[in-house]
Amino acid sequence: MDDMQEMMDVEVAYAERDKQAIVSVSVPVGSSALEAVRLSDIREEFPHIPTDDELELGIFSKKCTAEQVLQPGDRVEIYRPLVIDPKEARRLKAEVAEKRKKQASESNG
Repeated sequence: MDDMQEMMDVEVAYAERDKQAIVSVSVPVGSSALEAVRLSDIREEFPHIPTDDELELGIFSKKCTAEQVLQPGDRVEIYRPLVIDPKEARRLKAEVAEKRKKQASESNG
């Protein structure tokens, strides 16, 4: 890396249910989201983060490509795969609520 290359500060974030990390990293101006992830060494703390070609990334909660060029102060977020589709989760929750409602009315009547 050229000593005269202009650098900028960004963050790389990853969260699990019981552990989160936000790593501040200086990257060369013009770096991509993927380059920031690599330079952050966040995989040392979370070795099970998917490989580069499987990463789902975003910047400030907006999904982006790995090639997205960063701006100073950006926060690159590494997204975990969904455990369940949100539509399916809502459907299951509605089923449970309906069963409880039915049980409550049967016990009252």
